[in-house]
Amino acid sequence: MTETPTHWTVRHFSQANPAGPGCDSVPSLLRRLADSVEALGPAEIQDVVISSEMTEHGPWWSGTVYFHLPEDKH
Repeated sequence: MTETPTHWTVRHFSQANPAGPGCDSVPSLLRRLADSVEALGPAEIQDVVISSEMTEHGPWWSGTVYFHLPEDKH
């Protein structure tokens, strides 16, 4: 029988569009996040959270990717 862990650990990284004009481009943010996920190699993606804060250039989009790498398995 496998014992259930008492806590979980997950890796993560966050990225945002550059501040200023263009910070409101969701496609740019998604491309940026996708490139970073591909660079991880064989990662298991647990979650992706997209958020924004309002600026004078419109919403400033950012994203956080939560993931596990193969060596994280117990």
